[in-house]
Amino acid sequence: MENVHIVDQSFLAGKGLFYVGGEYVEKDGKHIRCHQMFVEVYEPKEIRCPYPVIFLHGAGQTNVCWLMTPDGRMGWCDYFLKNGFVVCLAEQPARARSAYHPSVDGPSIYHPVEGLQEHFMDQNGFWPQTKLHTQWPGSAEDWEDETFRQFADSQVEYLPSNTDSQRLVLEAGGELLQKTGPAILLTHSQAGPFGWLLADRYPELVRGIAAVEPSGPPFTRDLKDGTAHDYGLAGLPLHFEPPVDQPEEIETTFCKAPDALHNDGWIMKEPARQLPNLKGIPIVMLTGEASYHAGYDYLLSTVLSQAGVEHDYVNLGDVGIHGNGHMMMLEKNNLEIADWIIRWLNSHVK
Repeated sequence: MENVHIVDQSFLAGKGLFYVGGEYVEKDGKHIRCHQMFVEVYEPKEIRCPYPVIFLHGAGQTNVCWLMTPDGRMGWCDYFLKNGFVVCLAEQPARARSAYHPSVDGPSIYHPVEGLQEHFMDQNGFWPQTKLHTQWPGSAEDWEDETFRQFADSQVEYLPSNTDSQRLVLEAGGELLQKTGPAILLTHSQAGPFGWLLADRYPELVRGIAAVEPSGPPFTRDLKDGTAHDYGLAGLPLHFEPPVDQPEEIETTFCKAPDALHNDGWIMKEPARQLPNLKGIPIVMLTGEASYHAGYDYLLSTVLSQAGVEHDYVNLGDVGIHGNGHMMMLEKNNLEIADWIIRWLNSHVK
């Protein structure tokens, strides 16, 4: 077909789709089906890893972000398949093919095009590392540039409450893990807490986590009294030791940034509460050299370490992968990053 990019999938053995989770909700004397999660699964001809990889996308995104780049190159889904992984792409409840019902789910929000430009495409963001951003595959200014339009067209509405999204994914994602058996979680951005929560609730079913710029910074606070609004890693409770019922029970302390390239923030006060269910799970956190996350992801890594959760925290620039912003799975060197993640998984997930 003219002007349509077709990616070779000669390594694909088969694919399928299904839904997990969901509930019946009564409205005006009749029932609708809500909060189910759409999942598409792909199986390679040669399976080299015994655990499937479950991809969980971020805010405003759908599974499209894993399938192909906006300029028509191979996406992470196909590259993982080519390298012998079974791939499950999970679309968040109340988003895209996972039905959204305004009468039940409430209003939605969306990324304005100007926000897409500043946060994901150009070199003129509000953070100092933004000038290092060189990997966006198309024009960052021309709204009629085909790559720009394809990316903007792929964005969808999403729920305004991250905590609501976490609750829905935790329920549906648990059923998905029961169906797949032990799996690896690959999360991006808003989906970062999904990985922590699923591993905390189902540690026996999570064999590894690759968290690509997970939501942060930890411990958002009330500007009036300074109390924490979340549990550090997520908006929902985790199995801390000693146990925690409310966010304000976690004592925090102010962490001064080490230099002008990083942000101040909040971490746990020592002795810090532990997260025993996450211990022993291979975890890597990745941050793009030029991303707005580059200033504060270290705070989340610090909180994980305080909680006794061993992990690798990697700024891609430190391993020779330069110029990436937040949407690294779509950028010019996306397969170089995927290859790095695959090598890490092959060496750490036993």
